[in-house]
Amino acid sequence: MYKISKYFIASLCLISAVHVNAQKKLTQYVDPFIGTGGHGHTFPGATVPFGMVQLSPDNGRGGWDWCGGYYYGDSTITGFSHTHLSGTGIGDWYDISVMPQNELNTDTTDHGKTTFKHSSEKASPGYYHVQMDNGITADLTTTERCGLHAYTFPAKVAPVVKINLGFHINWDKPTETYLKQLNDSTLVGYRYSTGWAGIQRVYFAVRSSVPFKQLYLKADRQAVNGAEAKAASVVGQLQFTSATQNKVMLKVALSSVNTDKALLALNEIKSWNFNGVKQQAEAKWERELAKVQITTQNVHLKRVFYTALYHTCVAPALYSDQDGSYQNAKGEVHQMPAGMQRYTEYSLWDTFRALNPLLTITQPEKYSGMLNTMLAFYRENGLLPVWDLSTYETNCMTGYHAVPVLADAILKGIGNVNAQEAYQAMKKSAMQDIRGTNFYRQYGYIPQDKFGSSVTITFEYAYDDWCIAQVAQKLGYKDDYAYFMKRSASWAQLFDSRIGFARAKNANGSWVTPFDPYFSEHDPDKAMFTEGNSWQHTFFVPQDVKGLAMKYGSNTRFVQKLDSLFSVSSKMTGANQSPDVSGLIGQYAHGNEPSHHIAYLYNYAGMPWKSQERVRMIVDSMYHDRPDGYAGNEDCGQMSAWGVWSIAGLYPVNPASGKYVFGSPSADEVIITTSKGKFTIKANSNSKKNVYIQSVKLNGKPYHKAYITHQDVLSGGRLEFVMGPRPNKAYQLSMDN
Repeated sequence: MYKISKYFIASLCLISAVHVNAQKKLTQYVDPFIGTGGHGHTFPGATVPFGMVQLSPDNGRGGWDWCGGYYYGDSTITGFSHTHLSGTGIGDWYDISVMPQNELNTDTTDHGKTTFKHSSEKASPGYYHVQMDNGITADLTTTERCGLHAYTFPAKVAPVVKINLGFHINWDKPTETYLKQLNDSTLVGYRYSTGWAGIQRVYFAVRSSVPFKQLYLKADRQAVNGAEAKAASVVGQLQFTSATQNKVMLKVALSSVNTDKALLALNEIKSWNFNGVKQQAEAKWERELAKVQITTQNVHLKRVFYTALYHTCVAPALYSDQDGSYQNAKGEVHQMPAGMQRYTEYSLWDTFRALNPLLTITQPEKYSGMLNTMLAFYRENGLLPVWDLSTYETNCMTGYHAVPVLADAILKGIGNVNAQEAYQAMKKSAMQDIRGTNFYRQYGYIPQDKFGSSVTITFEYAYDDWCIAQVAQKLGYKDDYAYFMKRSASWAQLFDSRIGFARAKNANGSWVTPFDPYFSEHDPDKAMFTEGNSWQHTFFVPQDVKGLAMKYGSNTRFVQKLDSLFSVSSKMTGANQSPDVSGLIGQYAHGNEPSHHIAYLYNYAGMPWKSQERVRMIVDSMYHDRPDGYAGNEDCGQMSAWGVWSIAGLYPVNPASGKYVFGSPSADEVIITTSKGKFTIKANSNSKKNVYIQSVKLNGKPYHKAYITHQDVLSGGRLEFVMGPRPNKAYQLSMDN
């Protein structure tokens, strides 16, 4: 027997510890390029969880697939701007564009674009790198409110960095911009713009790691002498000397209040240690990803899952300064309550379905600020937000879906929300006289000859009203509960039992003709359904799925209708079809949110094995670890949240019910860390073929419900599935309480 030294043993232990630590690093599975191709509309640049700064390259091209500023099919870069929307269908922001150059640009028609190759580009959580074809290398990282740029220039070049406040694409357009030099390494300024957000103000401060030799200014393409300029489009070029060793670093900090606050935000990055800031950003992402850990031998599934989890932490984005102060679209400066921040980028039509319920589990610290942001919006504007962008109400999409988000939090007892104020705000949304609500109250549905997108809006208002009713019941308002429960049944007014579809009515009660369930019209004023057709919108009754099923006469006939949805032709009709309807399986459209709950509805009809089969099929066919890996717009985390929930084996069909309905877990094990402990979901005998649940145990005891509750998850415990290749119809899973 050989004698092994204690030093050798110690070395083995150290190597083993390093190996385990490397194995545990979850950021390695995140690919920020997923979603930048196809119609995902995500951006690949550097950001931290829910950060104000999203520092990312812009191709410089407008168009639908450039809503995030960058499209994987492109090969040009015109700058690195500091604000980007995550996966939306409308383009805006792109504020404070910075671009390194090899020389001064005096040609006003030259936008300074350069080409690049994807082989010279990489990205990871909190970091972006590219070596452009002009020889300049850009490395980007960030904190919450401050971006850090590191540029390496070719040898013997006197570096130039351009700050282009006039850069704009898509809906964004600058209205007034300002740039001022404070000293040989610091500038401040602002960019006011209009677009999807009708009023937007971004203040900024820039500091360079080495002094610049000179600042060259242009205001609306005219040269300006001096140290400051104001115009609709100001461009500043910082020229450095070659003695900088061809390396220049910049800190660029943002504020919604003023340039003084932006200067303070520069202090988020204390030194010029790029790797140190990058590592801090990665550590923040690692903490987020560790909240939901999966076990699987499928590396592709891990990449899909952790990139999806990453995307659930990009929006909403911080809007307030470190002290909680912010300036709203009205020009008013306000302060959030102590310990809370103001957020923006609220894609509520999308996110109320799955992202917001997920955040009630994964964001116990930040969620209070996200919820109270909506109440701050209400106090400042008189109504809850519909689609808040830079605190401006875009009024985009249908419904008043701040209601289910607030209701879910109140019913779960989370988020430090003033329930009475929130309830009054909900009622205000329901009793407003805009967005068709007056017709909804007058007729009990929205008539198509009075207001466009009438069927979708009626169905969504009915759901929102159910949410208000549940809060009314919890707070003891019995009359309100009865009133809003009655309104929550309004969807039935537009359901035609003779043909099994939702369809539009006129004010006189007659059905709108002709009717075609395959017909899609993108113009919301002409459409009966928002971004879709009757096939996709008929099934949005999450508050009363069993009532919807009975409209078909029986559960069997309801299931037959669901089966038809997935098996009929994927061809739609209409000359102006919505491009958002994508990821089609039959007429099920996973690329758009109205379809997201439908595969889980079989559970309510007593056939959960059909949900299991459909969900696994959707996960496998609609999520991929490549740039075009999403079936449609990522939509501020909703497309990804569906993937996170469904890979884990659950989904919040009714987002404000506190119930998470079973699908078919793709991962072998999922461990969710909550504020109270760990909840484990174990799928025994799981495989590509074993998609059907054979039996279930909760905390070691046989379990026969087709769902678990929020409280089950929060309390910690163990949900155990046994999976198999064929449905076990003898093991009954029920949606009944």
